Amino acid sequence: MFSIASSELVQIFRNRLVLVTSLIVPVAVSALFVRQHETFADLGSLGYIAAIVMFTVAAFGLYATAVTTLASRRQNLFLKRLRSTAAADSTILAGLLLPPTAIAVVQVSAIMTALAMVAGEPTNIALLVLATVATLAMMIGLALATAGLTNSPEHAQVTTLPVTLGVIAVASWVGITGTEELTLLKRLLPGGAATELTMNAWNGGTAVADSLLLLAPTLGWVAIAVALATRLFRWEPRR
Repeated sequence: MFSIASSELVQIFRNRLVLVTSLIVPVAVSALFVRQHETFADLGSLGYIAAIVMFTVAAFGLYATAVTTLASRRQNLFLKRLRSTAAADSTILAGLLLPPTAIAVVQVSAIMTALAMVAGEPTNIALLVLATVATLAMMIGLALATAGLTNSPEHAQVTTLPVTLGVIAVASWVGITGTEELTLLKRLLPGGAATELTMNAWNGGTAVADSLLLLAPTLGWVAIAVALATRLFRWEPRR
């Protein structure tokens, strides 16, 4: 797995499109939110900033990069060659997805730390970590499912748009308006419950037990995404 991961990491830094998508765009957007944290906190809250930063990195840095990577490796038959080795399917996928996941974790950690330094620490760090892990797991599952519908790296620029823009839009909606109204709808949409959980972790004021219940919708999306990936994912290009 680690040999596949190290090779994939080299490929990420050689591919300008992936490099821009996975590193430059999330960092630039997140830096804007952190720099203007007072303005965005007035619009929503510091928890809202944390949530939107997390989803920006997860959507662009992890999800879009993972879909592009899997589509590219399928197109050049690298997936097929790997599958002919002794490595298990899960090992192959883990090796390919480990680099963008690791990069996303480092980015989220660094940006959250920067936000805490300029605006104050979150109320519950453990809950924030839990929200981040659940969000990244959801985006990995959605990436595997979307990769099954993506024919090429170029096609990934189209197939990833609905989820990328959708989760960021949901995070913005929930972060700015809260969940006092349309509670069930907001929590059931992908990213809605994770946004609320992140806000609770940063802002405080909500019982931990009540916040933990918000994991259920996010984990539900993980299960749905994995089920779709199992059905849709392909190891070879369509003929």
